[in-house]
Amino acid sequence: MHSPSQFCLAAPALSQTIPVPPSYPVNLSGPRLGVTSLSNGVVDAIKKETGAEVGPMISQYGWQFEKRFYGGKDGLSAITEFVVLAGGLEQNVILPSVNWLVGVRTREGFEFGAGPNITPIGTSMVYAVGATIPSGALNFPVNVAIAPTSAGVRVSLLTGITMRQR
Repeated sequence: MHSPSQFCLAAPALSQTIPVPPSYPVNLSGPRLGVTSLSNGVVDAIKKETGAEVGPMISQYGWQFEKRFYGGKDGLSAITEFVVLAGGLEQNVILPSVNWLVGVRTREGFEFGAGPNITPIGTSMVYAVGATIPSGALNFPVNVAIAPTSAGVRVSLLTGITMRQR
């Protein structure tokens, strides 16, 4: 019969001793611009909550703070994005939007993510898909985002520029 202390001295399995290679964060932040289509319910909610009268299409200008916090050898990257936008400037209003997305990007540049969205008319979730197109020393991200709310739906098309890293 074995004593309990003999079982506590077992060596770790080989799979437990292989170190995972480190992954270093990469900053992929940069400017963003685009347009957002607003459903009639969203246009009405903006007027009710802010007093601003806007059309069904507004411009978006802002900055995306993006970090790749894991990049595997298979090309799959884990990313987090904090996107701050000012919409409606061409209509003499400022409709701020703050978004935080967590997602993944493939080696080919396809990406998707989801997270909270905060605007003057309330909070919702935002879901985004897109691709990052490399060209020389620059990346050109192109994303479509949808934010369904109780008032209606907002659909955005955004693009921008980032510096290529590694």
